Amino acid sequence: MVRTSLAVLVIDENRIRASVIEAGLREAGHQRVTVIHDVSGIARRIAEIEPDVIVIDLENPNRDMLENMFQLSRAVKRPIAMFVDRSDQASIEAAVDAGVSAYVVDGLRQERVKPILDMAISRFNAFSRMARELEEVRGELENRKVIDRAKGILMKSRGLSEEAAYTLLRKTAMNQNRKISDIAQSLVTAAGLLGPAEDE
Repeated sequence: MVRTSLAVLVIDENRIRASVIEAGLREAGHQRVTVIHDVSGIARRIAEIEPDVIVIDLENPNRDMLENMFQLSRAVKRPIAMFVDRSDQASIEAAVDAGVSAYVVDGLRQERVKPILDMAISRFNAFSRMARELEEVRGELENRKVIDRAKGILMKSRGLSEEAAYTLLRKTAMNQNRKISDIAQSLVTAAGLLGPAEDE
C-alpha cells in the first residue's frame, strides 16, 4: 500500500484543531482526507467512508468520551492515532488495551502529524501481524491435538504403530486432496458417534 494513497479520517469536534491535523496530512502528501466534526453516528460514518487510518483529536476528553472512542478503536480494526491535551495513567492503559496505535498527549502540532501517523500505521501492522501469527500457532496446536487423537483412535482400533497411523492419515488426506487435520477431525467425530454409549 502506498502511503500517499491512504484514505485518512479525522475525527475532531474542534474545527481549528482539525484544520491543523488536515494541513499536516496534506503537507505529508495525503490528499484523501475526510474530516468529521460531529461524533454522533460515528461507527456508521466510518463504515461508509472506509478509511485506511483514523486520527482522533480530543481536546479535553472526559471519561465517557474516551471510553466511547476506545470502544470505537476496538471495533474498527484500523490504525488509530489519538491526540489528547491531557491524560492520566488509566486512560493511557485503556488506550493501549483498546488498540490505539498512537496515543499522543499534548502534542498536536502540524509537523508532528506525519511521523505520528507513520508510527501508528507501523505499530498497527506489527500488532496485526503478531495477532495473525498467534492465531496461526493456536490453529496449528489445535490441529496437532486432533491429529494425535485420530492417531490414537487408529492405533487402538487397528493395532497400528503411531508412525503407521500417521502414514494412513497422510495417505488418506493426499488421496482425498484434503488436509490431514480435516481427515483427523472427521475420524475423531466419527469415532465419537460410533463409540460406546457408556463412554458419554
